[in-house]
Amino acid sequence: MRVLVTGGAGYIGSIVCRQLTQKGFEVVVLDSLENGSRQAAGGLKLVKGKTHDQDLVKKTLAQEKIEAVMHFAGYIAMGESMENPAKYFDNNVVGAVGLFEAMAEAGVTKIIFSSTAGVYGNPERVPIKEEDSKLPENPYGESKLMVEKMLDWYDRIQGLRSISLRYFNAAGAALDGSLGEAHRPESHLIPNVIRAAMTGDGFKLYGNDYPTPDGTCIRDYIHVLDLADAHILALKALRDGHETAVYNAGTGKGYSNRQVIDMVEKVSGKKVKVEVHPRRPGDANELVADSTKLQKEFNWKPKYSDLKTIVATAWKWHSKHPEGYSG
Repeated sequence: MRVLVTGGAGYIGSIVCRQLTQKGFEVVVLDSLENGSRQAAGGLKLVKGKTHDQDLVKKTLAQEKIEAVMHFAGYIAMGESMENPAKYFDNNVVGAVGLFEAMAEAGVTKIIFSSTAGVYGNPERVPIKEEDSKLPENPYGESKLMVEKMLDWYDRIQGLRSISLRYFNAAGAALDGSLGEAHRPESHLIPNVIRAAMTGDGFKLYGNDYPTPDGTCIRDYIHVLDLADAHILALKALRDGHETAVYNAGTGKGYSNRQVIDMVEKVSGKKVKVEVHPRRPGDANELVADSTKLQKEFNWKPKYSDLKTIVATAWKWHSKHPEGYSG
């Protein structure tokens, strides 16, 4: 099966591409390289461009005889989306329209969409179920929810079948440290704690007065390899006729910020200098997925998502690539 992976030169996309090729899929990458890297794309065919460019996407789909798409080409920084909402609605929503229209014209009817737990906002209960209220707290979450709704309509009207995976906190790196997280600027907790341990700089901990056992907020971390496995199982399901659906992609277990800091210190053997700052607006006490639906329907089980493995693989990646990718 030939698959186009948009954003395939980024963090999650590159690791999914590697897993796809290892399982016998033929992969073509579409990436603007704004946040991705040719190095991360490896030796795969790379088409440089954005999903807004319908002509380019349609041409690529046709020439490469693409049968399905995995769509990772979204902006992901919640805080930035509050400062520049237009950037997020243009890239994440308008860009998705360009992709879906090109797919319709090319006759490609299967897509896996990279969504987010941000669609829920502050949850009404924990663990969070797929049917719970969707009240995004920022334009990033809103943009992803809008795309989910668009996909429902594209299925009803044009027969574009989709599976959307709502990520909780993707983390970790390839087991050999060859691929990993390299955002600029970096907004995610684990790489920022690791960077503080490596450099000796202070780590800003936002809030230690949450109603949790150690006073810091709790998140559900899923290892990127387990996330990649979920994508491939979802793609196989679409190939075999699965209808449009949405799934939580998390583990059902949460770790606090303090536990993450402690584990980085344990894995690295280095002390992290913690600077406590006030809570950030909108940060929920606890975000943990109920991923029962994904586990039951696709026989999916996380293998690498214990905190030690997540931190150890991330540490190996950052130790090998302290400045990220070289090209």
